[in-house]
Amino acid sequence: MESKIESNYSLNKKQRKKSIILYKIKKNPMTILGVSIIGIIILLAVLAPYLTSYDPTKISILERFKPPSSKHWFGTDEVGRDIFTRVIFGARISLTAGISIVVISGAIGALIGAICGYFGGNTDQIIMRIMDMILAFPTLILAMVLTATLGSSLINAMLAIAIVKIPVYVRLSRGEALVVKNNLYVKAAKTFGLSNLYIIVRHIIPNTITPIIIQLTLDLGDTILLVATLGFLGLGAKPPAPEWGTMISTGFKYMLSQWWYPTFPGLAVFFASAGFNLIGDGLRDVLDPKSVR
Repeated sequence: MESKIESNYSLNKKQRKKSIILYKIKKNPMTILGVSIIGIIILLAVLAPYLTSYDPTKISILERFKPPSSKHWFGTDEVGRDIFTRVIFGARISLTAGISIVVISGAIGALIGAICGYFGGNTDQIIMRIMDMILAFPTLILAMVLTATLGSSLINAMLAIAIVKIPVYVRLSRGEALVVKNNLYVKAAKTFGLSNLYIIVRHIIPNTITPIIIQLTLDLGDTILLVATLGFLGLGAKPPAPEWGTMISTGFKYMLSQWWYPTFPGLAVFFASAGFNLIGDGLRDVLDPKSVR
């Protein structure tokens, strides 16, 4: 009977917590705006084959440089490809790349940071000095150097950006782990003889995950912008892939005469980046008790 009452109390407590979080999100109009923007972009990406009858890579010279119209909503490019089609198919590339990068870098960084914070000692000092060395370089410059070294391609660009992003999560996770490892439940787990691996996976990482989630969301916008920047510089996806940065790079040469060519892919990058930043700000206000609006 007592266990049933405790279970119901725990369930009601979780439901109240979810209700409070949803209430805070609804009270923040900028977060709602961010969710709406990203929701629309994701919907366009998922439904891309059903929203257009054009092939994103098919050339049609007779249709080259057509201005925006009812036939081609965003106009056409230098070889007659429909820009609206390329933008919504490009959303698949940019969103997949951005999400993959932050998930990989966040997971690796959170694990390394938790291990460093839990064990401390010389290993912690060596790893953190390596992270400091990476952070000493400007993010874009280091990503460019790594991509150029590995070879210009979308996969290598994603790998380079993930490497550059890892130290942020390591420092964040380590700082939280230093606090969590001194809690009574962690000390009790050590007393009962539980393994270090079990304590890290079961107690340290779950209790340091909230700031990681917030940082992941905030980094999504920046990551999509970095992917587009490397594409613009010729270090990312290669034509004819409908990647936003590559489209802007090619269209920039025709900016004065065919303004629509670089404008619409540029707006796609802007809205995706802004949308994720708004969501990240909202999550920080909701989930981080130390944040002050």
